[in-house]
Amino acid sequence: MKLTVFVHPNSKKPRIEKDLLGDLHVYVHEPPLEGKANKAAAASLAEHFAVSKTCVRLVRGEKSKQKIFEISQ
Repeated sequence: MKLTVFVHPNSKKPRIEKDLLGDLHVYVHEPPLEGKANKAAAASLAEHFAVSKTCVRLVRGEKSKQKIFEISQ
């Protein structure tokens, strides 16, 4: 399953929210340096969908706020 995700780094309160269009907004505490925010977003998605961290893979958008993650079972 592929998901369009908007990642918001340096957030005070880490959380996952869904907007009216169905896109997920992932708020993470980590800064957008050296892929820390991407790793934190992947870990948050893995926890949210109750899968292993290795099942969540970043497909597109490494340096963008809009990312596409693939979640495999």
